[in-house]
Order: sequence, then structure tokens, then C-alpha cells
Amino acid sequence: MSAEASVIFPENHPQAFNIVGERITLLLTRNTTHGYEIFLQEGPEGSGPPPHKHDWDESFYVIRGEIEFGYNDEQMTARPGTLVHLPGGTVHWFRFNEGGGRMISITGQGSDASQFFTDLGTEIPSAAPDMEKLLHIAGHHGVDFIVDSR
Repeated sequence: MSAEASVIFPENHPQAFNIVGERITLLLTRNTTHGYEIFLQEGPEGSGPPPHKHDWDESFYVIRGEIEFGYNDEQMTARPGTLVHLPGGTVHWFRFNEGGGRMISITGQGSDASQFFTDLGTEIPSAAPDMEKLLHIAGHHGVDFIVDSR
């Protein structure tokens, strides 16, 4: 079974999910590509996920704004034109800086990110997220949030 060509014009973007303050648009899922997934991620200042890891690779290409990234013991600021690639299993996080930002993310083979984002977007209200439910959904999709026990 081979993948078919896809073109998605801005006026035809799927509806974005509001994932705890961040807007995530599923542009292409592994059902279409037979492998990787592509997302448009936009967030206001201060939004972004806590430290976490998963088995699939993930790459981020910053389009607008400055986005703070942390991975392993490193921390850096990514500006437009910056590509950040994180191999599967890498503990990472990011925060949209002043004025918010926008980036494209691409996940690697075996990604379950689109279903994870779909489940979060439909089952977790962004205004007052139920953290126990969020952690349960994450675990079901192979996403482990790293909790600092200090």
C-alpha cells in the first residue's frame, strides 16, 4: 500500500485542538503518510508541555516567535528558521516566549502523537484540565511526563 500525494491549503486546515492552551493542527497523520506525522503548533506566551518523553523521534521547525527548548540537560532559545531534532526517548519540553510562537513539528516512525492529541483535545477541557485524566491518556499513548520529586 503506497501513500498518495497530499496538498493542504491554509483555508482547508483541519480544526485545531486546544491542548492545555496550545493550538495543535493535525496536518498529516501516519494513516496518510504510512509513517511520520506533521503538525502545526501555535501557542501564547508561557504555553507548552512539561518535561516528557516518548519512543518516537520528533523535530520542530520554528516559523514565528522565540521558543525555549529543554532536552536532557540542555536549554536553548530557538528563533525562526531553527530546527530542533529530538531522538525517541529524549526527555524534552518547550515554552513559547514573549508574544507566543508558531512551529511545524514532525514525528517519526511509530508516532502515536495524532491520536494522543485527538484524545486530549476531545477529552480534556483546556480551561481546567483534569491532570489525572491527562496523565492516564498520556500513558495510554506512550508519553511519560517527568515529575520532579524534589
